[in-house]
Amino acid sequence: MGGKGERSTLDEGFLASLEAYRTILDAAFETKLRDLLIGASVGKTAFLASALSDGKKVRGCLTCVIGEALGASLESVVPRAVAIELIQAATLIHDDFIDQDRVRRARPAVWTVEGARRAVLVGDVIFAGAIAMMSEMSREDGLAASRAIALVSAGALQEPLALVDLAALLGRASTFSGLYEKIIHLKTGILFGAACELGAIAARAPADLRDAARRYGLRTGEAYQIADDLKEVRAYLRARSARPEQMAAIAPALLCFAKESGPDILRSLEQGCVSLTDGMLDLLVAAQKPMEEEIKARLFSAASEIEGLFPANPASRLAKEAPWGTISLFNAS
Repeated sequence: MGGKGERSTLDEGFLASLEAYRTILDAAFETKLRDLLIGASVGKTAFLASALSDGKKVRGCLTCVIGEALGASLESVVPRAVAIELIQAATLIHDDFIDQDRVRRARPAVWTVEGARRAVLVGDVIFAGAIAMMSEMSREDGLAASRAIALVSAGALQEPLALVDLAALLGRASTFSGLYEKIIHLKTGILFGAACELGAIAARAPADLRDAARRYGLRTGEAYQIADDLKEVRAYLRARSARPEQMAAIAPALLCFAKESGPDILRSLEQGCVSLTDGMLDLLVAAQKPMEEEIKARLFSAASEIEGLFPANPASRLAKEAPWGTISLFNAS
């Protein structure tokens, strides 16, 4: 999937640019994270810093791209990119405990090492540290960071992952038409949007450019979440099986892209079976193409948000490529 014409491979210049940003962010992120954990007297600091420092730093890289495209110095952009990555790390700590996932990036999830209570508190410490860090930079930075945390948390709260919630939802077809849109907007779009907004704030861009950068990030993040869900759909198709909690997690996507799937999803959840019925497999197959098309539409929408608004420079050219590159990087992982 790509821009004007399909892009099947990543441009080497794009990869090199992101790797350069990531190298800088990795060092700055680990330093700030260690400071937060040591300051809060958190045990196992070395393990936590190592476990949370991994990752592609996609959101932080976008902060750097947008900031430099609009004329910010890298020195002013990096702290904002680090704050976004801290927020992302805290959400993963909380998510792993809520979902009872025991492994993250081939390492034990934080809650399995620190215990549930301390893991939640570690996430809270990181959230608070990111807000404090941004508030010290400017009022606009602090508002962008705190608003992102509030909205991402609201998105997590609204996901109907329990069987009883899904059963009620599936029984009221009129209530789920906008559910998936809300989930991808809050769960993933918001933080991508905040990342790009902070890049624009670093450049002291006017309000219209900050808004355009935020919308660019929103659309890119929404495409990223659909790609994540599509990868899950394909994994279950290959395995021809899924656990009830896995089906519950992708149910909003299926309700959006294969609207007739409600009864089959509910039946799978109620039976608690691992093997998927032929009807459920057919619906998973049917959802793939609409999901692919929606990813492309969001990527085009992201690019259109900044079309003609950014100055001509290498970072602006990178910004135009970044939505497709971000999805390609995800799919390659």
